[in-house]
Amino acid sequence: MSFFPNRALVNGTRKSYQPNLVSLMTLCANNYMLLLRVLADKAATGETRHFFISDFLSYNVTILEVTRYTSLISFEQESLNFAFKNIPDTIASALHPRMTIRLYHDARMTEVLSTQDIRQVKPRYDYPNSQMHQQDEKQQTNQFLNEWLHLCLRLGQVNVELQS
Repeated sequence: MSFFPNRALVNGTRKSYQPNLVSLMTLCANNYMLLLRVLADKAATGETRHFFISDFLSYNVTILEVTRYTSLISFEQESLNFAFKNIPDTIASALHPRMTIRLYHDARMTEVLSTQDIRQVKPRYDYPNSQMHQQDEKQQTNQFLNEWLHLCLRLGQVNVELQS
């Protein structure tokens, strides 16, 4: 048994990796519900919600675009600017995780469109490849988003304006 997805043997021949669509769709639907909870009352373009986790960790969720059936949001970890002042930009960028996510309101699902330096996350990559993407990069990226959302909902503190 191998830990690598493309190493499966069927009748002595290697079987190519196939994404598990049921698992991916379930994860995307779960992320949609979690994102609705994270966004709460934020629904207009340009609105931001800031989640403070600790002195060294916080997240910003910003609504970039709202249409009739979709919304586009940015989800990023706040960087510690004072900690990155002597680090080259390419390394500092890797230490500043961010994602662009589309919410499909009619299907009640999300899709991670881009993350870090990956402009479009494909559902499947050939392996090996020149960019060193994993075969199941889309699944892993959506799972990472799920973990971020759970962290924000479990430990995040948000400033909420009180109505008088």
